[in-house]
Amino acid sequence: MAVYDPDRDQVIEEAELSGVSRMITIGIDLASSDKAIALADQYSSVYAAIGIHPHHAVTIDAFCSRQIESLAVHPKVIAYGEIGLDFVKKYTPIEQQKSCFRQQVRLAKELRLPLIIHDRGADEETMSILQTEKPFPSGGVMHCFSGDLKLAAAVLDLGFHISVPGIVTYGNAKQLQEVVREVDLAALLLETDAPFLAPVPERGKRNRPALLLHTARKIAELKSLSLAEVVTRTTVNAESLFSLP
Repeated sequence: MAVYDPDRDQVIEEAELSGVSRMITIGIDLASSDKAIALADQYSSVYAAIGIHPHHAVTIDAFCSRQIESLAVHPKVIAYGEIGLDFVKKYTPIEQQKSCFRQQVRLAKELRLPLIIHDRGADEETMSILQTEKPFPSGGVMHCFSGDLKLAAAVLDLGFHISVPGIVTYGNAKQLQEVVREVDLAALLLETDAPFLAPVPERGKRNRPALLLHTARKIAELKSLSLAEVVTRTTVNAESLFSLP
């Protein structure tokens, strides 16, 4: 994203010095998927995910799908996403979002890539499509999870992971904190959603990968575990899901 153009090298170096040794940058349309791969080529610590975000669902057509499929063969493309439904912004008509989502879920399965799912204000419809399209041999993750324990259980039943953003550090994030307490650490991943959702004590500022440690510390506190265990286990989870070296 353009917000990192002035200091991307420093942001990545800061992350590496903080112990965040690998990062995944996410495509949301064809152009940004291309850019994600270019970044992965440029930085050894960066990997790429490709896909068409629901905000851009109107762009999906046969040509776009072929282009995405051609990008998937790149060795540092490790996931398909983020894709899904967004009924809050509604930048794209709902039926078009659903059609685009189904099409990409099927393509991701053909490509044997794990899914990164965007679900905003569309829990029932998102889960209905995923239930219809299961099983998912390559797995997946519910990005930036914000649901309750019932939704978490449904996500886990699909064999997916739950990704925890910096929101978990906010005082009013009681529902997410409850989910983190109750869900087994083996099912959790850490994420920034950078440049958004910076954790406390950086809330309101530009998020960046180095701040992931604040999220990890909060999870350790909620689960009464050591920071080392949270870091180790969530790293193993990410390595397993995304086939990271």
